[in-house]
Parts: sequence; C-alpha cells; structure tokens
Amino acid sequence: MIRLTLRSLRAEALRLLLSALAIVLGVAFVAGTLIFVDGMRAGAYERAGTFDRHTDLGVYAESEALPPALVDRVRAVDGVAAAAGELTGSGGVLGADGRPVLGYAVLAAIPVEPALRSYDVVAGRLPDRPGEVVLDAPTVAAEGFTLGAPVRVGGAGGAARPYTLVGTVDVADTARDVGGPFIGLVGSDALAVTGERGYGRIMVAAQPGVAEAELVDRVAAAAGAGPSVKTRQQILDDAVDEAVRSLEQFNMVLLTFAGVAVVVAGFVIANTFAIVLAQRTRRTALLRLVGATRGQLFRAALLEAAAVGLAASAAGVLLGVGLAAGLGELMSRLDAPASGGLTVTASTVLLSLVLGTAITVGAALLPAWRGTRIAPVAALTDAAVQPSRGAGRFRLAAGAVVFATGIAALVGAAFAVQVLLVAAGGVLTFFGIVLFGPVLVPALVRVFGWPARRVFGATAGLAVANAVRNPRRIAATATALVIGIGLVSAFVVGARSTKDGIERSVDAEIGVDLVVTGIGGDLPATLAGELRARPELGVVHEQRSAVSAGMEIRAAHPALVARTLTGVVAGDLDGFGPGTALVHRELAQAHGWTAGSTVTVRGRALRVAAVVTDDGPGPAGSSMPAGHVIEVADDDFTALFPDRRGFLAEIDPADGVSAGSARAAVETVLGRYPTVNLMDQSAYKEMLTSTVDMLLAFVTALLGLAVVIALVGVANTLSLSVVERTRENAVLRAVGLTRGRMRAMLAVEAVLMALVGAVLGVGLGTGVSAAAMALLGRIGGDFHVVLPLGQLGLILGAAVLAALGASVLPARRALSRPVVEALGDQ
Repeated sequence: MIRLTLRSLRAEALRLLLSALAIVLGVAFVAGTLIFVDGMRAGAYERAGTFDRHTDLGVYAESEALPPALVDRVRAVDGVAAAAGELTGSGGVLGADGRPVLGYAVLAAIPVEPALRSYDVVAGRLPDRPGEVVLDAPTVAAEGFTLGAPVRVGGAGGAARPYTLVGTVDVADTARDVGGPFIGLVGSDALAVTGERGYGRIMVAAQPGVAEAELVDRVAAAAGAGPSVKTRQQILDDAVDEAVRSLEQFNMVLLTFAGVAVVVAGFVIANTFAIVLAQRTRRTALLRLVGATRGQLFRAALLEAAAVGLAASAAGVLLGVGLAAGLGELMSRLDAPASGGLTVTASTVLLSLVLGTAITVGAALLPAWRGTRIAPVAALTDAAVQPSRGAGRFRLAAGAVVFATGIAALVGAAFAVQVLLVAAGGVLTFFGIVLFGPVLVPALVRVFGWPARRVFGATAGLAVANAVRNPRRIAATATALVIGIGLVSAFVVGARSTKDGIERSVDAEIGVDLVVTGIGGDLPATLAGELRARPELGVVHEQRSAVSAGMEIRAAHPALVARTLTGVVAGDLDGFGPGTALVHRELAQAHGWTAGSTVTVRGRALRVAAVVTDDGPGPAGSSMPAGHVIEVADDDFTALFPDRRGFLAEIDPADGVSAGSARAAVETVLGRYPTVNLMDQSAYKEMLTSTVDMLLAFVTALLGLAVVIALVGVANTLSLSVVERTRENAVLRAVGLTRGRMRAMLAVEAVLMALVGAVLGVGLGTGVSAAAMALLGRIGGDFHVVLPLGQLGLILGAAVLAALGASVLPARRALSRPVVEALGDQ
C-alpha cells in the first residue's frame, strides 16, 4: 500500500499541485511572520540597555516626576560615584529653511557625568553645559547643519530657541529611533524645552567595591517612599521586556492573519481530497476486491496527505524566508524602526512543517473516511465517481439554528453592550453558512446564473448545471472565499463607518475652520497667549479639560459654545462668560442645579448661566460622559488649572479680517514653534482618519493572501472537475460546442462560484460591522453603518476578474486532448 500510494502521488502530482500551493502560501505566511519577528526580537535583545551601559542603579518615578533636588540628594549618598536625571519626551527642530524638520522627534536629557554617558558619538562631543545640543547624524546630514552652528529647538515648554550644535550621535535601531530627529540636551534644558517639572528616572553609577544591596538600601532611603530603586539587572530585564512586548503584540497580530490563511487553506485542501478520492472510486473498489482493508485504504489516503503536506510545508518555509527578507527590506525603505536580520530557528522550521502537515492530514480525514465507505460491487458499477450527495437533514437543521443564533448575537450585541457578542455572532453566522451551504450556495448560483443564461444562452445553462451538480463541493469552494472576503468587507465597512463617525464628531466638537494641534504632545505653554495678541485673530480657544470631584471641567469660549452645543434646557448662552458656567443636564439634575444657581469648583464660586444638553462626544481626551461636565470660560479654567494644557486650539479671524490674512498671522507665530501644526478643519479630519486608512490598507494586504488561497481553491475545484468531466466535455465538443464556448462555460462556472462566495462574504462582513457600529453608538459617539459601495463593488469585481483568471488553466486542460482520445477516457 505504501508503494502504491507513492506511485499515485507521482502519477497525480500535477492534480495535487494547486492544493499543495494553498498549503505553501499558508505555511509561508506563518513561517515568514515567525522568522521576521524572531529577527526583530534578536535585535531587541542586543539593543536592550543601550543607554544603560554604565548604569548600576536607577531611581524611577512611580506617579510624579522626580524633582531636580532629588538628584542632588542621591548624588550625595555614600557609595554613589555619579547621578544624573534623565527624561525622554517630545520636541522639535527647525531646519535650515526655518521650517520644522518632519517626523516625530524624541528629546532626551543626556548626563553630563562621564561615568554615566552611554551614547555613541559620531562627530564632535556630547553636551556639557546648558545651551548645547546633539542631534542624530542623519538629521544633521539631511539639514546641512554644521558643528558649532546654532540650531533652534523647541517643545511644549515654549517657543524654539537657539542651541549650539556640539556633536552628532548614533541612535539607529534603538528605542529612541522612531523615524524622526533625536535631540539630546543637558538635564536643565530638557526640562525647560519639554515643560516637565522633573525627571522620569535618576541614573546612578556606583563607586568601585560598593555592595549592590547595601547601595540600593542607601539610595532608597534618600529617595523616600515614592520612587522605586532598581538594580542593573532589573533595569536590563525591564528594557528587554519593553523592547519585546510590542514585538509579541505585533507577532500575535500577524499570526492571527496567518491563522486565517491557514484555515482557508484547510478548506481548499479538504475539498481537493474529497474530489480526488471521489474520482478514485473504481480504483478503491478494485483494491478492496483484491484484499485491501478499509483501514489500509484510510491510512494510505492519510499517508498521501501527509506527504503532500510535508512537501508543501517545506516549500512554504523556503518561501517564508523570502517573505521575511522582503518585509525587512520594506521596513528599512519606510525608515521604520525595525531591524535584526533574518533569524531562522529550528523551532520555527519544525512548527511550520508540523502545522502544514497537520492541517493537510486533518483536512483529508473526512474525505479519506468517506472514500472507504463504498461497497466494492457498487463502486465497480459506477461510471467514474461517487454520486452527488446533498446535505442531510441534521446538518441543515443545525445550520439553520447556528445561523439564527449568530444573527441574534449580532443584533443583541449593541443592547447587551458586549464586544464578545459581535465576535461570537460573526463566527456563528459563518458556521451557519458552512452548514447550510449545500442548500444556500447552489440556490444563489441559480439566482446569479439567470442573467448569465439570458446573455450566453445554453453555454451559461451548462455552466450553472455543472456548478450545482455537487452541492457539497461548490459549497466548500465558496465557503473558503467567505472567510477572507468577509473579513476584508468587515474592515472596509468598519473603517468607512468609523471615519464618518470621526468626521461628524469633529463637526460637533469644533466650531471654527482653523485649528492648531500639537505634534506628539500638548501645545506649548506660551502659544495661546501669543496667538491672542495678534489683532488679526478674534477667537483663540485652547481646548482643555480636567477632572475634579467626579466632574469633568472643560474650558469653553463664549463665541463658540452656541456652535457646538445641541440645546439649552434652562438659562441663556448669551450670559456665559467669566465667572459663570454651563452645566450639562445630567449633572444639573443630580445636584438640583438650574440657571442662576451657584456651583463651587475647587473653591471657586461660579454662577450657572445655562443648563445645556450635549449628546455628542466631548473634546479628545475626555474621560467622562458628556452628562458629567461643567464648562467654564478660558480665564476661569486657567485660574483653576494653571498647568493644564491641551493639544488643540480653535482659531477664528477677527471681524473684517479675511481667512487668508488670519492664516498668515497664525503662520507667523507658529514659525517659532516646531512642535505644532496649522490646518483647516478638512485637513484635521484627514489627519484623524489617516490612521484608519493605514490600518485598513495593512489589514487588507494581510487578508489578501487568504483571498488568493481561496481563489486557488476555485481554480483547483474547476481543474479537478474538468478531469472528472473529460468524456462529457468531449461529447459536447463532438456535437458542436466550440473551443470558445467551452472556455466561456468554464469561465461562467468559475465566476458563479467566486461571486457567490464574495456576496456571502460581503454580507457577513457588513453584518459584523453593523453590529460593531451599533455597539459603539451605544457606548458613546455618533456611529452608524456607512456602506462604501464603491469599495464593496471593487471587492466583488476583483473576485470576478480573479475567477476569470482562475478558469484559464482548467479550460486549457479541457481543450488539450483530442476529442476522440477524450471520448475513450475511463
């Protein structure tokens, strides 16, 4: 039986090639992901602790920043050779042309103590005193900066000011390489630029011969109860954990999509073995007659599946190495902070081989078992294959129940406010389609085939008849497409609906056209004051909020509240100004406040000018529902929370000033602030939604492989069906079916299979997105389903075109044999 199985594999290698391709692609995705992430992980371990090469202890802030005075206290501890405060934040650099250097900039405090310096200097030196700065070498080269020349650096602490460039450093492939400039300043300058009141940690170098445990106790005593003290090993362990944690999350995301591709490949391989084993009915019967047992035949089929799976998995591992190399090259071209080279481990290779082989064998189990159930005598009288069987009553009943349960879960998810119900509803609905597929898919084929019959006549009629001949086969083929296209559609509809919700939120939140936003952080402390001083600007409102006594306090501007609030319950918005407040209805009802009442916020008495309704979202960063909000004038908010900053400011021109003049005035002020950005409302919406677009492109690219594997399944099913119908096709050609019509018949059959799978996938994905949007709407925000008809139509069109391409090889095979030879096929 083993020799016979191996001969069968050699004889039918081409027949199993497409099914093997599905496993190759699925395993390549898994192997490529593991190899790429292993390489990044190896690089992360090597880079962990890059800036702690000389750090023996660290004092870390838990809740509040460490004051500069604490650095002096730690430095004075017996056994401490050197101590320096360190912080990392965001800043910005003005280029040689006076414009901000693009990219998120990391700003760090660099120790002045030689015993704690761990930076790799490319040219010049590290800063020794206030007023000096170092930058990363690529930024210096790109901007044409020279050592000794002034470079303007700014951040949240205020406008940019000149610092002397004293050196360049290499931070490539470290945690401080995020695609933008790196800025290194001494501690006092770093505090001033970032606006921070203290450091994130204190680096400590120990004197030679001092016991670590004893020094930890001394430093902890000097630091007090708040901060924590970590040893060098703990610092390195934390650095490794931080570096690897994001990689693990990235790995899980990629493996999730790889799992989808593998599952689709499993559907394809199961359908392939079902067809191949059905076409061997006569050979199986002969083996039974000459003494082969059912167990031997079953094991032989599984051996064949294992051989195919192992060979395909080995090819998948090789392709995975190429995919990992290509992904690494892509990341480097995009200047993404990811490197480490290729790391091919034995565990990755073994896991990929086992996974691919197990999926193939598992997918072949049921077809192999069914192939041994036919009585030998009955099989010998069969023309060529097993008769087509529909779904049993139990399967259909179970499918109806599972499908109905899935729909109920999707509908009820919003009412129950349970995210898991959305996922469970989508999975159950899919399995309902799988179970009910032998009835549902052929019915849809007949429906979609009706227009084709009207256009192509008898040729399309033959295609429809061929497609529905074996309900289980076409259902399995279409189901593989449902997975990939369903997930793509869910993300497409979800992304468009989310973008629409964000845009409506911006319309409700912002009442002006010009906005200034912080890049990577809050707006500089002095920016709003400078903008208000410009006579061309009538309204400058910095959106700020803070939580106090279970209420959210928001800054508001009298000229803008009427544009964003949805209604007034009591009082008058015209009375809002300094010394007054707008109270949202839910909070007013809870405390019995109404217009004219006095509310006290942090000891400051304010008169309620109006009780308002606001069903929309609050400013970005709001931490409480709209109903728990008090809005106060800008001056009052500054008095209540003098250190609170926002990341967005709304700007309106003064009366009689054109929008162009106002914009020019704002740009004049912003020229001194490299960490802010000016944009109109449409550009602001585009900025907020760009992340959604990037995520959609990323997800679509990853799921595209699953769709490709499913389309391979369409080509595979059609190709094997052509082998099965060799004599039938020869008869059609003998009675006058032209070569062109034969191609058209197979093309229509392929298109119908792909179209049904695509339509079911789009319907499933849209349903899941609708449930998710309804859930988000209940949680908070104006979210509802928006159907991107153009994109969904593109998905269906791409499926149809791919199906046409998938029909080319089967058609060529059907026409390759002479008619007389094909008529004699057994």
